[in-house]
Amino acid sequence: MIPSAAFAMQPGLLPELFPADLRLRLSRVARVREGVLSSFDPPPDVEILITGWGCPPIGEDVLERAPRLRAIVHAAGSVKGHVTPAVFERGVAVSSAAEANALPVAEFTLAMLVLAAKQVFVKARAYSADGWSGDALPGVATPGEGGGLNGAVVGVIGASRVGRLVMERLRGHGARILLSDPYVGPAEAAALGAEAVTLDELCGRADLVTVHAPALPETRGLLDERRLALLRDGAVLVNTARGSIVDTGALVRHCAGGPHRRGPRRDRTRAAASRARAARPAERPGHPAPERGQGQGAAPPGRVRGGRGRAAGGRCPAARRRPSGGPGPDRLSTAPASPVPPVRAAGGRRLTGWGRRGRSARG
Repeated sequence: MIPSAAFAMQPGLLPELFPADLRLRLSRVARVREGVLSSFDPPPDVEILITGWGCPPIGEDVLERAPRLRAIVHAAGSVKGHVTPAVFERGVAVSSAAEANALPVAEFTLAMLVLAAKQVFVKARAYSADGWSGDALPGVATPGEGGGLNGAVVGVIGASRVGRLVMERLRGHGARILLSDPYVGPAEAAALGAEAVTLDELCGRADLVTVHAPALPETRGLLDERRLALLRDGAVLVNTARGSIVDTGALVRHCAGGPHRRGPRRDRTRAAASRARAARPAERPGHPAPERGQGQGAAPPGRVRGGRGRAAGGRCPAARRRPSGGPGPDRLSTAPASPVPPVRAAGGRRLTGWGRRGRSARG
């Protein structure tokens, strides 16, 4: 018998995620209700919920009124925004598109690292503002050998799906990779082409840092004032994971000048690209709006004079927020990337902290 199904997401997302041809294909395997559920009042009298960003939380009250619900199929990455523990306790199957989402995020991350290492953003702004002639820019750090990723030290925070894909691609660019992940030891890191280090050591050694850790209570503010101060002036920070992992206020202060640090590099520039969902750019003091053409929700790196508090033809981090309820695909995982089948909870076991090993049915 063909199961019944319904879409539950922001209504405007349906034609983007499921155009007419895909909805036709779905109709061959399920009886899909017309329209989109933006609330569960009345409750969904279906066996399958096809969810996306903006899906209302599916808690005990919803499940009590939806006894036929057998599966939640999420057409995005993390399901933390709408799948509650009650779903797993009832044995409802849950799957997500985290694996499919990981590749475009990894590709975007690599693009930002390549462009930032080549100083594309700061040079483009200098050309736009001052008619830059092509000469070396004073105070702009150059990672790698002759500029670029070859020989540059890249720190990867989190060996998640995206983190592993990024490391795989970095190896082809000749980068030296540092990895900080509480569940990856030296042997496994070496197999990934990386050197396992502590987070503090990573911050102190890397020319470029890319964040791929999950958003958990343990990772909130993981890159705080102290760790951001460990970054060398001119370092590049790319965050395509979660804005909550970076202390946005501290990041803005460092981009706008930051505390004076010892060493010969303190007068160099600092760059950062951070998708900060904690607040819109306009809500942060002295924080300009994003530039056009950023794509994927992560802003091009902005550069400011380190320790001097004056702009150097650049911007501090800026970003667009993803739609409400739409956290992205990244999560902690120490297993190699593989297709994600629907997962039925076994005793409600889920990843609940940066300090606990295992995959999460919740994404």
